[in-house]
Amino acid sequence: MRILIMGGTRFIGVYLTQILLDQGHEVTLFNRGNKPAPAAVEQILGDRTNPADLKAKLTGQTFDAIFDNNGRELSDTQPLAEIFKDQVQHFVYMSSAGVYLKSDQMPHMESDPIDPKSRHKGKHDTEAYLAAQRLPFTSIRPTYIYGPQNYNDLETWFFDRIVRDRPIPIPSHGQHFTQFGHVKDLAQAMANVLGNRAAIGQIYNVSGDRFVTFDGLARTCAAALGKDPDRLEIVHYDAKQFDFGKRKAFPMRTQHFFADIHKAMGDLHWQPKFDLQSGLKDSFDHYLESARNTATIDFSTDDEILHQKSGNG
Repeated sequence: MRILIMGGTRFIGVYLTQILLDQGHEVTLFNRGNKPAPAAVEQILGDRTNPADLKAKLTGQTFDAIFDNNGRELSDTQPLAEIFKDQVQHFVYMSSAGVYLKSDQMPHMESDPIDPKSRHKGKHDTEAYLAAQRLPFTSIRPTYIYGPQNYNDLETWFFDRIVRDRPIPIPSHGQHFTQFGHVKDLAQAMANVLGNRAAIGQIYNVSGDRFVTFDGLARTCAAALGKDPDRLEIVHYDAKQFDFGKRKAFPMRTQHFFADIHKAMGDLHWQPKFDLQSGLKDSFDHYLESARNTATIDFSTDDEILHQKSGNG
């Protein structure tokens, strides 16, 4: 297949590109060229947020499948879909489990209600548009994605504190359940969509196959780093007592957030290969290679929390 990936040089696309190349596909990336593409990959330079530029660069190109990894709003994806509406065999869209409305019943299922106030609502709008246009689309809804080259401070937020023997400030009681999915597992699920007619018109939750509490996540990070989880100092606090402004004190939403992945496992003949600890170890190896362990990190929010906690005895 000749495949177009929107983005492709930062995180998810890096692993997806390699899987597709290993499978013998011809891969083209469309991005701004801020990072080099692999030698075996064609790269089309352009700005997807400029519909005129997108049309000028892609009109006349032919692809069997498209992976839209970085469309956040409908306005990002609609011009791309219009260009290739009657041409592609498969349009794979990267959505998010963040679209779901907070619920008393967990895990989230693909049929669950959508939160109209979600910051990811644009992704659901895009899913609805692709379905209405009768494009042969599949949408992927991951929870928290982690792994080497993650540009979001997620697992690295914990690593930064653990390698420096700092306390881990966790909001509320630390018993909220969440879910991490390794980027390599996500990329494999995406690749398994190709040529799979059962996936046409479907939405899939994709993540790890276990859920973990915030406290448990901190301890698993410690174990992955080779430290004794039982010696980790976890400090719980009430986030409502602080005003951090635009600073982010904790990298995840303080609620239960996890999704059922059995639909993807069945239809896509896929299952995660990484358990949480081995996945975190994989990510930590890259953390060390990038010398993040010696970088200067802003711990001002932590210090504010810890100062109040110590003042309260």
